[in-house]
Amino acid sequence: MANGEWWPGWGSGRKSAVMRSEAQGGTAARSALAIVWLVVFIDLLGFGIVLPVMPRQAGWYLAGEAPAVRGAVIGLLFAGFSLMQFLFAPAWGRWSDRVGRRPVLLVSLGGSVVFYSLYGVAVSLPVEWGWWAVGLMLVSRLGAGMAGASVGVAAAVIADCTGAERRARGMALIGIAFGAGFTVGPLLAYVGMGLFAQQGWGVGALAALLSLGAWVLAWARMPETRRGGGEGRLFFSWGRTVQVLGQPALGPLIGAYGLCIVAFAQFEATLALLTGAVFGLDDQENFLVFAAVGLVLLAAGGMYRPLVRRWQEERMLGLGLGLLVVGLGGLAGVAFQSGGGLGECAVSRLAVFYLVTVLAVSGFAWVNPSIHALVSRRTDASHQGEVLGVNQGVAALGRIAGPFLGSLLFPLTVPPVLPYVSAVVLVLLAGGLAYRGLGRTRSGSGGDSAAAGGSGEGRGTEGVAEEGVRFPSAAEFPPRC
Repeated sequence: MANGEWWPGWGSGRKSAVMRSEAQGGTAARSALAIVWLVVFIDLLGFGIVLPVMPRQAGWYLAGEAPAVRGAVIGLLFAGFSLMQFLFAPAWGRWSDRVGRRPVLLVSLGGSVVFYSLYGVAVSLPVEWGWWAVGLMLVSRLGAGMAGASVGVAAAVIADCTGAERRARGMALIGIAFGAGFTVGPLLAYVGMGLFAQQGWGVGALAALLSLGAWVLAWARMPETRRGGGEGRLFFSWGRTVQVLGQPALGPLIGAYGLCIVAFAQFEATLALLTGAVFGLDDQENFLVFAAVGLVLLAAGGMYRPLVRRWQEERMLGLGLGLLVVGLGGLAGVAFQSGGGLGECAVSRLAVFYLVTVLAVSGFAWVNPSIHALVSRRTDASHQGEVLGVNQGVAALGRIAGPFLGSLLFPLTVPPVLPYVSAVVLVLLAGGLAYRGLGRTRSGSGGDSAAAGGSGEGRGTEGVAEEGVRFPSAAEFPPRC
């Protein structure tokens, strides 16, 4: 069927409950978009509150350990969260295609309440408990990563509620929610460090209360945008994930997104180190720097929505990649010049730092919704959750690799330019992959459609998703319950 509304063997003959055909622009669609934005924003507030204080709180229980042990354990607390997101994002997305978006989001938010509460319990234990407290912190981080791996489901809600021409503007809402969450979250953490200086559990409790508020909001007001039903699907399925990545017009775009995440995560992981080495900023001043990064994400996301209406996703993706290259390259220049030249004038160096940081963050803010929209438009309506979940899973893997790579490269040279040079290289590679994926779509749509329609196997055009991406039938890849 035209526009990829059906996937052969995967519920063909069953009318999709996707709202874009019936409630696009209606009250239900607007309500769903508003609620999912608030849910993502509130949940990210909890994430943004815990993240800045976690290394210090873990350090309480690791004071007697060697520096290498402390660093490895804190790194594991960070990486464990993203590892669980890598594992569970495709699974939650796949399950939301089967049972609906609303129950998956409610389970996810409920899990966040439980595991942020557990984090509060862990950091309230006496220092003498040492490794027991650290172990409980790790369990809470793994659980929070598992529960929080639902951004792909939120993106699927947006895909359910928007047509192809409005998809990118809808996906920008997630970027705006991220920006708002990462602006307010560190500021709350900054305040919370003073309020809860003697009560370590307070930060976890505050994060749990925010997630509980998001859960109540979703339970009370979140409409279902996709009715469950249809074929059985595995909760975990590596085969399905690999098959999504093998699609010629999806795999390169998802791979490009992963490379951009690795590049930007290097910047995030080393930002405090760079500002400390070059400008002498302390932890509290860096809270404000990260809040400023969130504000730029927020503003750039707001700018994206009117711009993409004029220039479309492909051009906005190119502009975003270009800004990333210039911004990250500029950061390499700031690091390089810290010992002389421009470095002789601290004010000029700081001004250049903020300028190139704005460019890099704005570029990433434009890459994010562009790739989400392009991936979504190439995906059949009944598999939005699965494919967007795979996209988020690859992004989570990039959030593991990026901080590790950045932290490894930063001390290798003086001045510390390697993280930013390598990030530029990764963005250039991402641009090549994106160009390949978009080129394969343009050149292959007619051929795929013709092949599907003229094969004599009764497929018609049902095997062709939007813009010519062909997905397998259940006979080719049979599902299991």
